[in-house]
Amino acid sequence: MASSSDHTAKIIDGKAIAHTIRSEIAEEVRGLSEKHGKVPGLAVVIVGSRKDSQTYVNTKRKACAEVGIKSFDVGLPEEVSEADLISKVHELNSNPDVHGILVQLPLPKHINEENVLGAISIEKDVDGFHPLNIGKLAMKGREPLFLPCTPKGCLELLARSGVKIKGQRAVVVGRSNIVGLPVSLLLLKADATVTTVHSHTKDPEDIIREADIVIAACGQAHMIKGNWIKPGAAVIDVGTNAVSDPSKKSGYRLVGDVDFAEASKVAGFITPVPGGVGPMTVAMLLRNTVDGAKRVFGE
Repeated sequence: MASSSDHTAKIIDGKAIAHTIRSEIAEEVRGLSEKHGKVPGLAVVIVGSRKDSQTYVNTKRKACAEVGIKSFDVGLPEEVSEADLISKVHELNSNPDVHGILVQLPLPKHINEENVLGAISIEKDVDGFHPLNIGKLAMKGREPLFLPCTPKGCLELLARSGVKIKGQRAVVVGRSNIVGLPVSLLLLKADATVTTVHSHTKDPEDIIREADIVIAACGQAHMIKGNWIKPGAAVIDVGTNAVSDPSKKSGYRLVGDVDFAEASKVAGFITPVPGGVGPMTVAMLLRNTVDGAKRVFGE
């Protein structure tokens, strides 16, 4: 029998799974176009010229084009007032060709993020961050109109890899509004027993070691070591941290919150960084946009 040192986790290939989902979505968009003479539309609002935000927006634009979703790009200057940004959101709310509105975060300091996200119509909130959508996600027996994209992508990766969630122990590392908190709520909805580990948690490794499912979303490079992982656990690594690497042209490489080399010798399933959760987030955004359009088209 092979020794445990020969063990390698099954890699959950987010890129390949996202590719499959995008093909399914493209098929659906073609059907909607033939039946209704209209296609789903996604508006992406970007404020200022942050390089990382520009990159995300370009990725989303390309993904939309690939599946046949119409893109509406709204670029506003860094110094735009909160009132002007909100009136732009209202304009998109009333545009019948737009079925999804995404405001790229973070916003400049002088703009109140809560006011802006609250201004997006709940029917077009494809990011799933409207307090009404998050509130419904938190309540038993209620269904939000949209689930946040990254958490939804994490659960889709587990489902498509055949990982059982019901009755399993899940530990979420991190409690951000974008990933940690909503992914814990989603796991709870899927009948997992959920624990959140955060910066004030005592002995996090002891808690993580009991998990059948680990979702790492704390933004700390390689915080989670191989010996923190229960043998056979499923590990979804949401972290993307730049660490310096002189051998790379850019001078850095991206690593996750989990030490992949160590953890892959213990875990049953693991996502790589990059190529794990990232592509799924975009695929779920496309999925949400199509679902929003279908509601409008009366599907």
